[in-house]
Amino acid sequence: MPQAGTTSRKVRAAQTRAALLDAARGLFSERGYLNTKITDITAAAGRSTGSFYEHFAGKDELLQALLAEMEEAIDERMVGLEHPRDHDLTDRDQLRDHLGVAWTVMRQNRPVTLALFQAMVADDPGTGRAWHDLREQTQTIREHLRYLDERGHRLPGDPEFVAAAMGAMLVTLNYAVLTPPGGEEDQRVVDTLTDLLLYGLAGPASRSAGEA
Repeated sequence: MPQAGTTSRKVRAAQTRAALLDAARGLFSERGYLNTKITDITAAAGRSTGSFYEHFAGKDELLQALLAEMEEAIDERMVGLEHPRDHDLTDRDQLRDHLGVAWTVMRQNRPVTLALFQAMVADDPGTGRAWHDLREQTQTIREHLRYLDERGHRLPGDPEFVAAAMGAMLVTLNYAVLTPPGGEEDQRVVDTLTDLLLYGLAGPASRSAGEA
């Protein structure tokens, strides 16, 4: 059995790590990732700077820990739910559902998603991080678009690029929209994106063909 001293140290370490992560969430939401210093996080958490480095090599590693927690929470909600690739994103309801889920996840985890966006755009473009992150974030959409492509549906471009463009619209709007998450503005954003992506600027094909 573990000794009491060892157990208490592990408990304190876990509490410190949780406090640092919670403090970072709050500060990333208030100040942004780039304007938050490690000393700001430790001060808000009531911990020493040395304790920070016992858990994280730097601010980016802390951000990755927040991302892992977010993804774990999403995975837990998705347990038992099947998500086949043969969803038809040319169907407005199915497209809106996918955009709505993505938007809701980003808004519910806004401190983390804002920090990820800032870290991505601040990185050297030559690293390819922005493209890598967009590809990772849009894997599900990409598979649905490939399904349409395989069926002979004419897409505006390669499924990988189209999915990344959709993701870029979502993450940029999430960064720019200032209203609190969960309000009517969220529904307006999802409806607007749905119709923009479904019809494009030319409008619905049925309307343009049937209405001169």
